[in-house]
Amino acid sequence: MNSKAVFAVVALQVFCAALFTFQIASSVFGFAPYGWQLYELIEIGAALGLIIGSALGWVVLRRTVQRNSIVEDQLRLASGAFMDVLEERFTDWDLTPAERDVALFAIKGMSTQEIAGLRGVSEGTVKAQTNAIYRKAGVSGRTQLLSLFIDELMVAD
Repeated sequence: MNSKAVFAVVALQVFCAALFTFQIASSVFGFAPYGWQLYELIEIGAALGLIIGSALGWVVLRRTVQRNSIVEDQLRLASGAFMDVLEERFTDWDLTPAERDVALFAIKGMSTQEIAGLRGVSEGTVKAQTNAIYRKAGVSGRTQLLSLFIDELMVAD
């Protein structure tokens, strides 16, 4: 359902709600701007408008939930594909298990100090390992390392 149709349904519901509000106000204040037959027809039309609006709202909600589910599945696939690309490149570069850990943490955006703390090693060790990773990958820093993977995923699409 396109946005114009959704807007039309919402406008119809607002109009129906206004009619019901006007009806209540006219009965409270004791005035009848039109005959009871027309009044009943308008009331039936307003009720039908609200029913149709509710049904179409349900359809839009269902489609949105389905679309959300599809997007979540695609995101999971992309995440899995990213991990596959990481593992493949790490193998191609012949990274040691320690270098793999450091590379993964670096790609996640962690600082040298954070990586050292997580791995229980000195910052100097992490710097040496990141330099080895950059040399094996043929890049000069973290940004280029990350861009290798992003470029590969974009080309894969």
